[in-house]
Amino acid sequence: MTASSATGSVSITAAIAALPGPFQQRELARVDDTVVRVAQLAGAFPWHHHDEDELFLCWDGTIRLELADREPVILRPGELFVVPKGVRHRPVVDEVAHVLLIERPETVQFGN
Repeated sequence: MTASSATGSVSITAAIAALPGPFQQRELARVDDTVVRVAQLAGAFPWHHHDEDELFLCWDGTIRLELADREPVILRPGELFVVPKGVRHRPVVDEVAHVLLIERPETVQFGN
């Protein structure tokens, strides 16, 4: 399910409801050279890094972004954080949470 201004709107709530399980992503839209994805988080994701920046926007729940050699960043609904390229990180949640990711289309979920 993807959309652009030419094809109509996207319901983030419906996209979240359709996610098959933890750490599964769904592309919602492409904007120039970026993609907007939604993902369900549960537990701890493996440590990884990307060769590009990655924006996390907390949709619901609470997300702790653990960053190598830095203090963790806590995100609550409506808060965002950009993980700079090359920084090892992992999202961790105690209860299911959902996140919007804004990144390049070629960004690999488990990192480089």
